[in-house]
Amino acid sequence: MEISERRERGDRLLQEMLGAEAAEQIRATWRRLSPDFEHYVVEFLAGEIWARPGLDRKTKSLVTIAVLTALGRPHALELNIRMALRNGASEREILETLLHIAPYAGFPACWEGLTTASRVFAERRSDIPKEDISERGSS
Repeated sequence: MEISERRERGDRLLQEMLGAEAAEQIRATWRRLSPDFEHYVVEFLAGEIWARPGLDRKTKSLVTIAVLTALGRPHALELNIRMALRNGASEREILETLLHIAPYAGFPACWEGLTTASRVFAERRSDIPKEDISERGSS
C-alpha cells in the first residue's frame, strides 16, 4: 500500500474516532510539536495499526486504555477514552477495563485511570465546552 493511501486511511480513521474538529485539533498539536510525529501517528498508528482487521475498534480501544493506564500515559489515555466512547465502548466497559488491570498494573495506575475516565465522562455529560484537547491529548 502506498504511503498516501495509508495517510488518507489514517486521517479518515482519526476523524471517525474523534470527530472532524477534534481530529484536526490534535493533529495541529502534533504538527506543532513535530511534523514527523504527526506523520507517524496518522500514517502508521492510525493508517496501519488501527486499520488492521481482526479486532473491532471497541476492543482495540479497551486494550489501548488498559495499556496506556498501565504505562502511566495520561495525555494519550484521555484521548483514547474519548475515542473509545465514539468507538462504541460504554462508560461501564471502560471502568471495568480499568478495574480489571488493577492487580496487574497496580492500584495507583488504576486510580489514575479511573480519575481520568471520571473527568472525561463528566465533561461528556455536562456539555460544557471541553478544554482544548490539543493541549492535553496525544496518541
